[in-house]
Amino acid sequence: MTTLLRRAIALVDEIGHRARWQPLALSRLTVGGVFLQSGWGKLHNLDGVTQFFVSLGIPAAHLQAPLVAGIEFGGGLLLLLGLATRVAAAPLIGVMAVAIGTALWADVEALSDLFALTEFGYVVILAGLVVFGGGALSLDALIRRRIAVRS
Repeated sequence: MTTLLRRAIALVDEIGHRARWQPLALSRLTVGGVFLQSGWGKLHNLDGVTQFFVSLGIPAAHLQAPLVAGIEFGGGLLLLLGLATRVAAAPLIGVMAVAIGTALWADVEALSDLFALTEFGYVVILAGLVVFGGGALSLDALIRRRIAVRS
């Protein structure tokens, strides 16, 4: 019985090992697509975004709106490509933290409310990308293989 259990555990571990690239790729593609779209929309409506930022009391809204739009668009594109994944994910965490702290904080009465926010989910996914990188199916990994750098 112990041998059978060990084989089952080894099989599950092997399947997990072979599939470990999938969560990072899906995280990058999902969140990257969201931010690419969001940034594109903001870039094409900077006046509206600026006014929204003013209504939230964000300082220098006329500078912050194009900055946030650029971070979202550029960061989303980099995540989709898996290029500079860790670098791209970090400022997106900042953008989401500001969004939570300004536009959404009034709706957070308990920790469960915070956890239920889509933006908080993005923070968690982005934090994983900062820590683990873009994964095997990314330009980061291709570049790493080409120059033989290990992470």
